[in-house]
Amino acid sequence: MPATQETDEEQADPEPEDVVLRAERAHLRESRDFLRRMRENVLSLEALGGDPVSEEYLKADLYRRAEALRDIPDIPLFFGRLDYVGPPAERWHIGRRHVHDQQGHPMVIDWRAPLSRPFYRASGADPMGVSLRRRFGFSGGELIAYEDEEFISQGRRPAETAVSRLVVEEIERPRVGPMRDIVATIQPDQDDIVRADVGQTVCVQGAPGTGKTAVGLHRVAYLLYAFPERMRRGGVLVVGPNRAFLGYIGGVLPALGEMDVRQVTVGELLGAAIPPRARTRRWPGPAPGGDGEAERIKGDARMAEVVRRAVWSHLRAPGEPVVLPRGARRWRVPAAELAELIVALRERGVRYGTGRELLAHRIAHVILTRIEMAGETCDDRTHDAVRRSRPVRAAVDETWPAVDPVRLVMRLLSDPVLLAAAADGLLSPAEQAAIRWPTPPRGPGSARWSAADAVLIDEAADLIERTPSLNHVVVDEAQDLSPMECRAIGRRCITGSATVLGDIAQGTTPWASPSWPAFLAHLGKPGAAMHVLDQGYRVPRQIIEYANRLLPHIAPGLAPAVSVRQSPGSLEIVAAEAAALGDQVVAYCRDALAEPGSVGVIGADDDVPALTSWLTRAGVAHTVLGDDTAPWDDTAPRDDNVRTAIVPVTLAKGLEFDHVIVVEPARIAAARTSGLRRLYVALTRAVSRLQVLHAEPLPGPLR
Repeated sequence: MPATQETDEEQADPEPEDVVLRAERAHLRESRDFLRRMRENVLSLEALGGDPVSEEYLKADLYRRAEALRDIPDIPLFFGRLDYVGPPAERWHIGRRHVHDQQGHPMVIDWRAPLSRPFYRASGADPMGVSLRRRFGFSGGELIAYEDEEFISQGRRPAETAVSRLVVEEIERPRVGPMRDIVATIQPDQDDIVRADVGQTVCVQGAPGTGKTAVGLHRVAYLLYAFPERMRRGGVLVVGPNRAFLGYIGGVLPALGEMDVRQVTVGELLGAAIPPRARTRRWPGPAPGGDGEAERIKGDARMAEVVRRAVWSHLRAPGEPVVLPRGARRWRVPAAELAELIVALRERGVRYGTGRELLAHRIAHVILTRIEMAGETCDDRTHDAVRRSRPVRAAVDETWPAVDPVRLVMRLLSDPVLLAAAADGLLSPAEQAAIRWPTPPRGPGSARWSAADAVLIDEAADLIERTPSLNHVVVDEAQDLSPMECRAIGRRCITGSATVLGDIAQGTTPWASPSWPAFLAHLGKPGAAMHVLDQGYRVPRQIIEYANRLLPHIAPGLAPAVSVRQSPGSLEIVAAEAAALGDQVVAYCRDALAEPGSVGVIGADDDVPALTSWLTRAGVAHTVLGDDTAPWDDTAPRDDNVRTAIVPVTLAKGLEFDHVIVVEPARIAAARTSGLRRLYVALTRAVSRLQVLHAEPLPGPLR
């Protein structure tokens, strides 16, 4: 086992090993001082550009650099050390960012640098040139312990060691507030994903507690470090399921020094074309009064062809020739020739908007060819004048009219004739009736749009004008996306790569992906590299084995997850009388609050008002998560003393709490859509302890 040394501040005679801790603490103080000087140096620089615009860009760049160098006192500046075999023998401290002294010598090596990789990969079988790996234990920003792992000693290579105790303690450390980074605890299988090739799309099937979300975010940080110009030029995007989830993960990348990555929900990404006042009250969920069937159909991949047909149905056969008066002559393009130009453009496979512009150029080219044959000299200005002339524009407007994607989708969902023509052979009459609006709106502003409608608008917009591609897109909880949402995200990384994160067993929407190959086909990345994370580090073994009882019923093809952590007493199943259930919830919340860490009370969405009432009457301070709220949002006032959150089960996915109380599992499982899967999510949110309170009988698999 690795040797571990801890300090005892009250010990009169320190052990000899404390000399090591004193030296490491001195290095930490020096490193923080040099980081402060690095930031001061950046702030002292004057932005000198050739013009005011350039100066503003330079000022913004210097500001971002200074923010990236800001020290966070309660976060360790380094978390490990590597001693390399000589000659020359080298020693490097590994941390969240690079720090150097005034001569430029490294004090801390960035965890993403190639030199740091043995910290995560070295083993007895392959030491990677390292003689010693040292891990540090911290309390806040104070270094309190270290653990050494020797790989090469007197010519002998040791056997593989057990999981580091400091790693386990870091994972188990109580958490209040947003998600933390995992740079100190990345495991070899996670490191493979983080450092995957920049052009490779990776798909991660990750069981609860395996760190898939953190891995995806650290992959973004790695790519921004290893390929800064390429990533920032093309852009990086993180897509999450809801604002509460993004509030939870939002601090990870800034803690790693990456301040400019955009993080959005699917609804925010695709709903920009819809006026906020025209969205449904439950945006981005189903429209009020709906049962989800319309959203399921609108999210079906068949709708891509329905929208395509609707867009291209606007083409008209030319009825008259194009006649352009020029001087004393009139130049004609017969209707039959104009029709041939339209057919040729269609056969090229151009987008609708591009074809419309090209048609004007083609008509102008035909006319200019005839003008030149008559002996007149033409140039680019002549071509542009003919292309912009009223007869040519009128012919283009008549045969290839402009299409607005918002109004197109509004017509498609309002006009039964257009919908029947576009959906012929694709959607049944019943399916067409399910997605058709009963009352046609007067205009886009008066329509009651849903998130599923926004996806159709995005599909139409891409058929008209190409959607710009980013360099990298991370999509988390991807299993819940519809095929049409997959297509929308895939368009945004068509020339780049993606990191897909999810768990098929946690798919809870009516349109959830049945398998990753199906998902990746809709995303447009069928060649993505698959990675399976099935070894959990967050959820104790007792809890994950209890939740695994549901797997044969919700995802029979998935292997059950395993956990490296044993925690006796971490699981408690409590039966209560219905009349006393509220008192039990309050009592367990108070017991949990006696220990450090966060507390999550998870129940069926319909039970949230009752849970709120119980805790409010008992005077237990708490927050209630909503679709667009997160108690971890740093832009809003937050009382750090409020450690209890009431979580509707539909918003529990991706979150974690030290102590979780799941109330009435049977009511969660009774949901019409994926009830057992929602229960699986709820049972796997605990890091330290799970208590299941029920008055109704437990669902069959849990009895």
